[in-house]
Amino acid sequence: MDYDYFVIGGGSGGVRAARLAGARGLRVGLAEYDQLGGTCVIRGCVPKKLMVYGASYAGLFEEAVGFGWSVGEASFSWPILRNRMANEINRLSGIYERNLCQAQVEIIPQHASLAGPNRVKFADGQEVSAERILLATGGRPFVPKGLENADLALISDDLFHLEKLPQRLVVVGAGYVAVEFAGVFARLGVEVTLLVRRDAVLRSFDQGLQDYAAGALAHCGVDVRFQSEPSSFARMNNGDMVVTLTDGNKLAADEVLLAAGRRPHIHGLGLEHADVSVSSSGAIMVDEYSRTNVASVFAIGDVTDRVNLTPVAISEAVALDRTLFDDMPTPVDHHTIPTAIFTQPAVGTVGWSEEYLLDQKADFDVWEGSFKPLKHTLSGVEEKFFFKLIAAPDEGQVLGLHIGGEEAGELIQCLGIAVKAGLTKQDFDRTMAVHPSASEELVTLKLPTRRVRGGVAV
Repeated sequence: MDYDYFVIGGGSGGVRAARLAGARGLRVGLAEYDQLGGTCVIRGCVPKKLMVYGASYAGLFEEAVGFGWSVGEASFSWPILRNRMANEINRLSGIYERNLCQAQVEIIPQHASLAGPNRVKFADGQEVSAERILLATGGRPFVPKGLENADLALISDDLFHLEKLPQRLVVVGAGYVAVEFAGVFARLGVEVTLLVRRDAVLRSFDQGLQDYAAGALAHCGVDVRFQSEPSSFARMNNGDMVVTLTDGNKLAADEVLLAAGRRPHIHGLGLEHADVSVSSSGAIMVDEYSRTNVASVFAIGDVTDRVNLTPVAISEAVALDRTLFDDMPTPVDHHTIPTAIFTQPAVGTVGWSEEYLLDQKADFDVWEGSFKPLKHTLSGVEEKFFFKLIAAPDEGQVLGLHIGGEEAGELIQCLGIAVKAGLTKQDFDRTMAVHPSASEELVTLKLPTRRVRGGVAV
């Protein structure tokens, strides 16, 4: 065999897997036709978060006046932010490359696909053999079928390279990509319309966070239109995009962002040459140890469509390394994963939603509320901090925590540790509060807002 371990895909999961195996002295190869770093570093989490930071200054300048600051007229330069983001992405991609080289991983900068259970074929026609092959090709933006001229729309990959900011942007979608970018561009001064096919954004989240996120978007100036779905796009001679809705109404915009979800990136991967099984949604099917139905082929990350988050892909890579090379079968716990959506302000969630527990006819108590943070008593901003704590009866184990507000994305990481550790509401009560802070509300809660037994409020 040419390699002990060959990785197809240079994102966070694939790179971690290759580095770990290379550090063991194994013969490891990794193929990536784009920049190293994958969705997160190149066209996702990192540049998006930099845009969130950039957009947040619009509000900070306004808030500063309430604290006595006299702020002159501020202006924003998209080319400066875009170019500095590109420089940072290149720097991070370079770090990925150096780390792989230090682990003695051979990098093949080409598209690669399976040519058999133990063979990999490159774009130039060359083939190599490998004892084990790992598929870590991630996901791609999903384009709904039947949407006329969908190719005229932007996808999230395009947003970091725009020559200029559009004055009017229509965003199609209701998930985290759609709501995050809708808020970012609105804060940057773009007139944003968000088309939501159903009656809520972030539909997999707790209802309280759905409502909070919708309110945050409206506060940013986003025109959120529920039960609105496009049927076609057209580019006019004057450059305008015209969006025709299924009800016949039309919207004019400079650009349209299609953010209707993501799907596993398996196109051109050659799965049929090794008879690798895929699900009805196009995900590579794996067991709890990231093993496919083919003994020599494994898969991690978004291409398996389990929990599509960078830290999860990295954890899957680490677990697979132990399973394969330490003879320690190690599954990844895909439950109780803290998640943040970087709306402005952000929302964070960990554990079960109230709707899930109601559907399970569970017994639980809920503490829920919102308040104006101390900061905004002077800033003049009408922004609330939202919280919902769900626990088993009698102040038992905390089952879910859902928050919305400034720094919610940071706070949910710490709360995730508490929920993962199985702490109880009593443990929260015994914890001394940090005052004054928004987070102190979570350890000073008294009577439940409501009690539910067998899925019914009592």
